[in-house]
Amino acid sequence: MEITKQEHLQNVLDSHRMAHISELFDKFKEKREDVKEALEANYTSSIYSPINSGSFAKYTAINVKFDLDLVVPFKRNSFDTLENMFNDVYEFLQEEYRDQAYIRPQKVSIGIEFYPDNDGNSISLDIVPGRELNQNQYFDDKKLNLYVNSTYGLLDEKSYIQTNIQAQIDHIKARENERKIIRLLKIWKTHNSEKYKSFLLELLTIKAFEKEVISGNLWEKLKSFMTYIKDNITKEGFTLIDPGNSGNDVMDSLNNFERQSLSGRMDLILKNIENNEDNILIYFPLNNEFADEKNSKNGYGVKKNSNYSVPPPVQRFG
Repeated sequence: MEITKQEHLQNVLDSHRMAHISELFDKFKEKREDVKEALEANYTSSIYSPINSGSFAKYTAINVKFDLDLVVPFKRNSFDTLENMFNDVYEFLQEEYRDQAYIRPQKVSIGIEFYPDNDGNSISLDIVPGRELNQNQYFDDKKLNLYVNSTYGLLDEKSYIQTNIQAQIDHIKARENERKIIRLLKIWKTHNSEKYKSFLLELLTIKAFEKEVISGNLWEKLKSFMTYIKDNITKEGFTLIDPGNSGNDVMDSLNNFERQSLSGRMDLILKNIENNEDNILIYFPLNNEFADEKNSKNGYGVKKNSNYSVPPPVQRFG
């Protein structure tokens, strides 16, 4: 069957919708709620209500290789240091879940990977402890300081980073056109084992839409984005300001070689697809498990009782 690049990309997005895995996703949400309640019971008045964050909160999740994030905002006087806060949460989670899951400290979060259940499903959560920047101001400004675990490398030689996770969520959540491109980039990243952080890809997408007139169908928008990155990411003065911290330039996470590499990747993708349209299948593949499934028309939301389908035959482009 011959289809266009635009049709293929829409099929790719449809096949990666979270609606297809509603039963599994319910398990993730139940585990996250369990951990949230355990944290609230342990820390009581020392914390504000934990908030859901990450890709699902931003409406950019895809149904392969995902976890759920939970931010735990501590009050300013709860711990004397950020390191003590981080270690205390890690030790509590170890004590609470050591018989159910593998608990590991990470750069700014604590990972919980629950052992497989009777269905073989392993639930993964990221718990992000943060301490409010200003005493009794979290409800007003949502600003937090996160501890940076030195084992995994410091950020600009600092052991902490200031952020506003709610602002990061809001910055992306309302941008429907950008979210489609972000999801395609995450599909590219996941299936092609690219190392780029999702947050970097999100901010690059938003900047491209702000700086360029990006219009047309889905392929034309994706092409315009890749062209913008190819042409601009290596330029002096190219910045990506974190919406959660105006003093944090996310581009600092890439050195000059890595910027050139990303520019070259965008150029290579564009040239390869121009030379042979079937190459789009390599960079932006279907999730074949759900490729034929008809989706509900209620947008990104999770659909109950999804039906599984047989993977389709290989499609050709005209």
